Amino acid sequence: MMDNVPRVTRNIIFINIIMFIATLLNENLMTRWFALFYPTSPYFHGWQFITHMFMHGGFWHILLNMYALYVFGSVLERMIGEKKFLLFYFICGLGAAALHTGVEYLQALSYMNSIAEGSQAAQQSYMALKMTPTVGASGAIYGVLIGYAMLFPNSKLTLIFPPVTLSAKVWVLIFAGIELLTGITGTVGGVAHFAHLGGMLIGFLLIAYWRKKGTLFDRENFK
Repeated sequence: MMDNVPRVTRNIIFINIIMFIATLLNENLMTRWFALFYPTSPYFHGWQFITHMFMHGGFWHILLNMYALYVFGSVLERMIGEKKFLLFYFICGLGAAALHTGVEYLQALSYMNSIAEGSQAAQQSYMALKMTPTVGASGAIYGVLIGYAMLFPNSKLTLIFPPVTLSAKVWVLIFAGIELLTGITGTVGGVAHFAHLGGMLIGFLLIAYWRKKGTLFDRENFK
């Protein structure tokens, strides 16, 4: 089955699986070193901006992400080529981490202002922000999703639940709207909504830029 998956997509999936197994064996060690922590956290290391993309918080988390990568990443890689897809995937993931960290920075500023006024609750919230790890390939995956939707906007996609069929461009707009709404309102905790939005934004900009330059597609794929 995996023999038919393009090389970059296949290797990314394998690395994610290896990291997930390692996390099952020693979750504390793996999380401390490879999840993404806020830069003022004692657990923060620069490489976490990359490594957190290969970490996951549970079976369903990695299953859904890798399934999406398998379905949409395979198509996107075949269309734009290995090197460009690899670059696209990691830039989307880094963009997701950057926006997520930027939002955390704004939260931290708010907490610090309240701490200066003597708020104990703000002190606790700031400590929680510093000690909370972020994991998952979702930011990069959302970039892949919007990349697919830009190349195949009218292709029909059906969710498993609910079993609704809509075009790729409509689904992407719905997902973006949900992430923006839940991110602003905070109604769904434990999810890095702005990381998802960051991946989508960077994915959109990259595809648009390559299209404008006329370098989106790898000509070797069409020989």
